[in-house]
Amino acid sequence: MSFILTRGNRKGKVIIVDNTLKNQALQKIDRKAEQFCRVSDAIFDAPETAFQEHTAASLLCEALEAEGFTVQRGMAGMDTAFAASFGSGSPKIGILAEYDALPNMSQTAGALEPSPAQKGAPGHACGHNLLGAGALAAAVAVKEYLKASGQPGTVICYGCPGEEGGSGKAFMARDGAFDGLDCALTWHPATVNIAPPVSTLANYQVSFRFRGTASHAASAPHLGRSALDALELMNTGVQYLREHIIQEARTHYAITNTGGSAPNVVQPEAEAVYLIRAPRAEQVEEIYHRVQKVAQGAAMMTETQVEETSFKAAYNILPNHTLGGVLGENLLSLGAPSYTPEEWAWAEALNNTIQRPNSLLQTAAGMMGPKGEAMAAACLGKAIYDVALPYVPMKYVLPSSSDVGDVSWVCPTAQVAAVTMCAGTPGHSWQLAAQGKSSIAHKGMLLAGKAITGAAIDLLCQPELLAKAREEHQKTLGTSRYRPLIPGNIQPLDVLGEPDA
Repeated sequence: MSFILTRGNRKGKVIIVDNTLKNQALQKIDRKAEQFCRVSDAIFDAPETAFQEHTAASLLCEALEAEGFTVQRGMAGMDTAFAASFGSGSPKIGILAEYDALPNMSQTAGALEPSPAQKGAPGHACGHNLLGAGALAAAVAVKEYLKASGQPGTVICYGCPGEEGGSGKAFMARDGAFDGLDCALTWHPATVNIAPPVSTLANYQVSFRFRGTASHAASAPHLGRSALDALELMNTGVQYLREHIIQEARTHYAITNTGGSAPNVVQPEAEAVYLIRAPRAEQVEEIYHRVQKVAQGAAMMTETQVEETSFKAAYNILPNHTLGGVLGENLLSLGAPSYTPEEWAWAEALNNTIQRPNSLLQTAAGMMGPKGEAMAAACLGKAIYDVALPYVPMKYVLPSSSDVGDVSWVCPTAQVAAVTMCAGTPGHSWQLAAQGKSSIAHKGMLLAGKAITGAAIDLLCQPELLAKAREEHQKTLGTSRYRPLIPGNIQPLDVLGEPDA
């Protein structure tokens, strides 16, 4: 039996941590692995999109209640959001679970070609079935430690719906769900094992609806005012605007209503949804106001009216290197899983279907210098990246978005990535969905659960780490504070639910 002596808790009492209890907590995940895999597979088999994840939320809540957690359902106006807590007092550590699927991404598990389980149905092409079950595993294991050690502390598993285009966590943060947390931990399915020390792009989603006057396009075109003309002029104006915004920003759009299909009618209505991204929230707001002026100008040119509807928004992730280092150390101590010949063969077969492999390993390793590059070189050509990469603090912005960003502005936050798919698998692809119930995916999910568990226990027992994480968080914020980007009158069910990641 081995012990670690910490500097004491907030009341000045010395805490003696039994490493055996930590190992027992990690072993809890192994003992209940079959149950966690069943939950993940059940969520995969019942894919539900943003704010409709009733089956997934029920599966997770029931599993947590069976483990002795107190579950609060229906948070922040979302029936499928929840908070499940165990323990008492501080520190309070949050574990973030996601479980929503992507629209029109149905895929038969295990297939080596595009094969929708149900045509036009949603599917788990981002691995959130695994994410939710992995968070469940971590929460249960941390509970095991708290119960066995008897020390103060609270673990809260947050059920966060609608990450894909819904920004569920932003609505929860707006309503104060994460207030009072000492830190938050989460993970994401990936092609590499790493605690990514990266930020993401903030974003804002808004629709522009033009209203004009219908008329016969041949006999009385002068009486019409074309909403479609206005929309096309707006899109052209934004195209010119792209040259004059910061290089890291992205402005996407989708035309959701062209006003009709008859060419001999002046279209009286037309609509587009814009998704604006930039490294920081204030940059997104600045670009949004410029896009807004373009829309107003298009309306003036065509003598139409324009209406706006905000749907959702997400902050950029603030990396916390203190927490990331703790997660990274636990990931390295666990190491990458080993794989059977059958798993290698399956991964190689699926890898052969990918024409332009995702180079995430090389990108991650390149940030780490010669050591990381050497580790990446050892994996090149392999169908599975069977290595755990070390944590190296750095400044890097992923060109994607996540509502984890809102949580990171409220409290220190970090996440880990674990291999649940073959090398090079593109995000939001049929290949990713096809691997959602594989043994490779299950191994990565359990690894992530253990890494979060180990990190949470270290933080519970070493208050100086949490104090350092809070100090870093305050320094990163500077004079800024979290201010919800989503207007107070917008509710989650107003969201379109289209993917944004």
